[in-house]
Amino acid sequence: MDGRAELGEYLRSRRARIKPEDAGLQRYGERRRVPGLRREELAQLAGVSVDYYVRFEQGKGDGVSDAIIDAVAGALKLSEAETAHLHNLARAVNPRHVAVPGRQELRPGQRQLLDAMGDSPAYLVGRRTDMLAWNPLYAELLGAGSLHEAGLRGRQNTAWLVFCDEEVRGRYVNWETKAQNVVAYLRMDHGRHPGDPAFAALIEELTERSADFRRLWAGYEVADRTHGGYRMRHPVVGEFTVGFESFRASNDVSLIAYTAEPGTASADALRHLTKLVREAA
Repeated sequence: MDGRAELGEYLRSRRARIKPEDAGLQRYGERRRVPGLRREELAQLAGVSVDYYVRFEQGKGDGVSDAIIDAVAGALKLSEAETAHLHNLARAVNPRHVAVPGRQELRPGQRQLLDAMGDSPAYLVGRRTDMLAWNPLYAELLGAGSLHEAGLRGRQNTAWLVFCDEEVRGRYVNWETKAQNVVAYLRMDHGRHPGDPAFAALIEELTERSADFRRLWAGYEVADRTHGGYRMRHPVVGEFTVGFESFRASNDVSLIAYTAEPGTASADALRHLTKLVREAA
């Protein structure tokens, strides 16, 4: 999908989720052909002319100011992450703002930090949710066999594993939540790098291979996941809960680390998993 189409689809999806009465508009009982806000209603709420907003939604408003974008975002009740995504999409309409990103490389210190985190499952993730490196405990948590096979097939990518690898899918008790989070972050990252051909290839492959991905991608949800938690399932230690925190390691690289709440059965399970990994090493 080109930049103009992406912007238009995103704005239409956000308009569709807002009821006129929730925005303070009267419906007067008329039948509506479209769900949510009409273009003219959104233009009224944003304080711009209908023609100006229509051109913006069609991707023809090159040079739209940040103030106007923020006004539209406010009228649509967008979150901080969704507003940032809208700015990215608006910039991507202008070819001068679209650049093909370079190679993803890690600094030696980033790898050393990862290696030092022996008691916490952790990995380094780059653009497109590409997995750049991970420690042995994370491999055991997610499925070491799957990560090994993914490397052989050139598919060391979080989104690909979540939607296309059955073992990884089975490790998440609440897989649907994980899938929603991955897609929401993937769409936000896609907005940051609209000129990345590898990104387009990944989206195309996931769309072809996974009905679940197609369903979630069509929802246009956007989120920047900096923390959270999942219920995991391991063949040796059973089910347990881990929380994660995300730390920006460099411009396009983040460190994701998992922990369990101290004094809980989940902490005991994670310690047992750590012991298994060390004995195997």
